[in-house]
Amino acid sequence: MENTTNKLSNPSTNRRLEGKVALITGGNSGIGLATAKRFVAEGAHVFITGRREKELNEAVALIGHNVTAIVGDVSKLGDLDHIYAVIKSTFRHIDIVFANAGVGTLEPLGSITEEGFNYAFDVNVRGTLFTVQKALPLLTKGSSIILTGSTTGSEGNPAFSVYGATKAAVRNLARSWAVDLKGSGIRVNVLSPGATSTPGLLNVLESSGFKEEALKQFEDLSPLGRVGDPSEIAAVALFLASDDSSYMTGGEIFVDGGSAQI
Repeated sequence: MENTTNKLSNPSTNRRLEGKVALITGGNSGIGLATAKRFVAEGAHVFITGRREKELNEAVALIGHNVTAIVGDVSKLGDLDHIYAVIKSTFRHIDIVFANAGVGTLEPLGSITEEGFNYAFDVNVRGTLFTVQKALPLLTKGSSIILTGSTTGSEGNPAFSVYGATKAAVRNLARSWAVDLKGSGIRVNVLSPGATSTPGLLNVLESSGFKEEALKQFEDLSPLGRVGDPSEIAAVALFLASDDSSYMTGGEIFVDGGSAQI
């Protein structure tokens, strides 16, 4: 399924992504959806992907214009091939890849399952790796690759060891890829949110039975005393996608209310 709307917005010379083409995986909710809205507002045409057609259709309706939705699972290489075939047939290039799709489960040591381990690594590491690798033929000099990391990639968190390990792997991928891409003019950076009020996080906490306690703990850990809003993460994604971050590669930006910094 490709659901698209191509009504052009009024051009504005001060929009930071004017005329750019962006791909956001996991763009049907949470941080991905907030970022898609922001990128479109800044002049980009955005392709969003996700596994659930209904949520993608709802996201397209919310964004309203300059957005194309493609159903796909980033852990399946055939789905990624289809995603890039659609983009290539429409625009023939990509300026921004936001490898944002990710999953996680609460499994403390002693209760970690093979299923949970494979699920997290298939989506968060395998999916991120091949999302980026398969994008390379469509990327041009000056393109920006953004990987979604997490504060859990550099902290210890109860029951989050597998998820944190996937995000630590993502962080290292960016360091290595910055070297691999030397001379190409393509930048790769990691955006690492702290606790953010997204459906993904709230659903995981709900399933644990400790949602309110966990949210209170997140708030207490942050110097700002609250969890983040997806729009706040999207604002930093915009910085990394735009020429404002033209001298950054291999780096990591934390958007975490200070929770991992103290």
